[in-house]
Order: sequence, then structure tokens, then C-alpha cells
Amino acid sequence: MGQIYQDLSDAVTKKEFNELKEVVADLAKAQKRTEQRLDELTGRVNELAEAQKRTEQRLDELAGRVNELAEAQKRTEQRLDKLAGRVNELAEAQKRTEHRLEELAQAQKQTELQVQKLTRRVGNIEDQLGGISNTIGYSLEDRSFEPLRKLLEDEFAIKVPRLIRRNIVYPSGKFDEINIYGEGRKKGDEIIVIGESKAQFGLKDVKQFLKLLARVKKHLDKPIFPLALAYQFHPRAEEELKNQKIKYYWSYELK
Repeated sequence: MGQIYQDLSDAVTKKEFNELKEVVADLAKAQKRTEQRLDELTGRVNELAEAQKRTEQRLDELAGRVNELAEAQKRTEQRLDKLAGRVNELAEAQKRTEHRLEELAQAQKQTELQVQKLTRRVGNIEDQLGGISNTIGYSLEDRSFEPLRKLLEDEFAIKVPRLIRRNIVYPSGKFDEINIYGEGRKKGDEIIVIGESKAQFGLKDVKQFLKLLARVKKHLDKPIFPLALAYQFHPRAEEELKNQKIKYYWSYELK
């Protein structure tokens, strides 16, 4: 009986069994939660592993890109070296060009000096030719006065006592040299003969003569009979004289 009592004392009571059962159930739930957390952690670890894999891939791509950039940088440096060499060549070429320009500037300066000398010589020649032309013109005028008087009277009924060379001075002090000047009458009315004599009569001379006539008409305020006399008339000068209704004579017409 004592032994049985002892065994019964050591046996688990129903209450204790229930408590133990609850503890076991709690442990089972905790284990299940642990397993769930382990599963979640495993999933997270897998995700991190995938992320790490992707990161490593991106790092590999980035490394490849860095290598490409390094190669591009190397090529750029090579091109810069070539460009630097080209720039040096251009600098040398520019230096030679500037030197050449200085030489050209000196040559231009010498040319301008030569042109100035030539211009002075041409001016002297023109002055000499002008003097010769004036001499020829004066000679023609001197020989023309008497024949012109007869031609004017025969062709235009203009009677001029004499023809002379005269300067007409204006109030401003300026003057015009009139090669052939005469005061006469036509059918009883006063008229003034104004003539221009040239060795060679060109279109430019006609234009200058027209300007002279305009000044003289304004100053004298009398009817004017214009005429031109020359050894040679340019065709365009002849045409313009006809258009302006200005009588002109060739030297051979004076008899």
C-alpha cells in the first residue's frame, strides 16, 4: 500500500496534465510562428540574394561601361594629342602667314610709292599735253575768228564786228575763259556768240560746255548763239551737240 501511494504521489495530476498540455500547445504555436518567420526570413534572404545578384550584374555592367569610358578617354587623349600637333602646325603656318603679310605690306608700301611717283609723272605729262592742246586750240581759235564771222553771217544772218577770246568774271570772283566771244546782232536783235574750241572734242567736253553756257546765260541775261570748233569730234560728242542744237564746225570747214 505504501508503494502504491508513493507511485500515485509521483503520478501527474489531471490539472498538471492540462497545464502541460497548454504549455505544449503554446510551444507548438511558437514553433509554428518560428517556422513561419523562418520561412519569411528565408524568402527575404532569397530576395536579398536576387537583389545582390542584380547588383552584381549592374556592377559588372558598370565595370564594363567604365572600361568603355576608359577606352573612349584613351582615344580622346590620342585625338587631343593629334589635335595639339595640328594646332602647333597651324600656329607655325599662321606665323609664316603673318611674316608673309608683313612682306606684302612692305611691297604694297613700295608699290604705293611707285604709284605716287607714276601719278606725278602722269600729271606732269597731262599738264604738258594740256599745254600742247591749249597751244593747238589757241592756234585754231586765232585762225578761226575771221572765217567764223563770215560763216555766221552767211548761214545764220548773224553779224559780229569781231570775235575775241574773253574772260567772263562772276560776282563770286570766279571766271570762265571763253574761247570764242562776240557781240553781234541778228535781224536787229542783240545776240552773243559763245564758242568752245578744242583740238579734240569729246562727250565730256560737250557736258562741260553745256555747264559753261548755263553759267554765262544766267550772268549775261542775253540771247546766246553757241558753237563748237575742233580738229576732231568724237561720234558721241557730235550726236550730243546735234541733240542740244549746238552748231559745230570742223577745222577744215574754215576757209
